[in-house]
Amino acid sequence: MPFDRNFKTVSPQSSWTEIWHLWTVIVPRRSINGQLVYGKVWRRHDGRDWIYRKFTEFDGEEAA
Repeated sequence: MPFDRNFKTVSPQSSWTEIWHLWTVIVPRRSINGQLVYGKVWRRHDGRDWIYRKFTEFDGEEAA
């Protein structure tokens, strides 16, 4: 049975892969004062890998 190198499998991506999710991340290390390091990031799956972006909180009072 010959192998076709031009054959590509197209797997449909789920709709959730295009949506950014707010994710809480805990880093397994301690800060200078002994507390765990944690924060929030935006996270999205592109079908192969997870993509992360920095989350900056929105303060409505500063915008006004």
